[in-house]
Amino acid sequence: MPQPMGLAIRPIDSSGRRDAILEALTLYIVQSNLQPGDQLPPERELMAGLKVGRSSIREVIGHLQALGIVEIRRGSGTYLKRALSEKTVFMPLSIATQRDGLLQTLEVRRGLEIEASMLAAKRASADDIAKMRTALEVMEAEHLEKGTAGQADLLFHLSIYRASGNPLFEQLLGQMRAAFESFFAQPFNRPDFARDSFEFHRMLFDAIARHDPKAARAHTIAILEIVENDIVRMSNEQQS
Repeated sequence: MPQPMGLAIRPIDSSGRRDAILEALTLYIVQSNLQPGDQLPPERELMAGLKVGRSSIREVIGHLQALGIVEIRRGSGTYLKRALSEKTVFMPLSIATQRDGLLQTLEVRRGLEIEASMLAAKRASADDIAKMRTALEVMEAEHLEKGTAGQADLLFHLSIYRASGNPLFEQLLGQMRAAFESFFAQPFNRPDFARDSFEFHRMLFDAIARHDPKAARAHTIAILEIVENDIVRMSNEQQS
């Protein structure tokens, strides 16, 4: 899609350089009404508009790519993958090895996931529950067909985060998952990763649909415990 005309990229202040570039670029994307799939301005235009060097631009674009917000297509340019708003939180993630990074991220996710599920059980509207049910059915169909449901599983959990009524859950947890996007396509090259958690997703949905926070908490914990056990078990098997 061609870039909108008449909108200027604002120069940044010299202090807090990366954060300032992120803020200015986000403001430009929002005001330009760029949508997922739209192309961002080329490096040269960003450098001129923000009055920063090429290395600063590449650092920020690389950061956005790591968060799953943009996609860099070699020979073509940089494209928006996820919608942004002025309230988007950019959480820097420093990931160690695959196993350690996954386990560290899971420790942080656990509290957020549990709270999001409990809030969804308290706050979910009829529309939220309908969208959650659709996402669950897609996930179940993919699981039955392929034995795994990476992207469909993510979409189901995103529907829970949205139902919590707090957009920070979707942003923070979505960014954590995006950091491991390639991993979740086929974890450890094993289609049976976290397979035992599959049945708990329907239980989690049912708990949220009947507005039962206590049950939603229990089923979320069960899902995450299975994920953690499989990370440890399968990484050990790879090393042996």
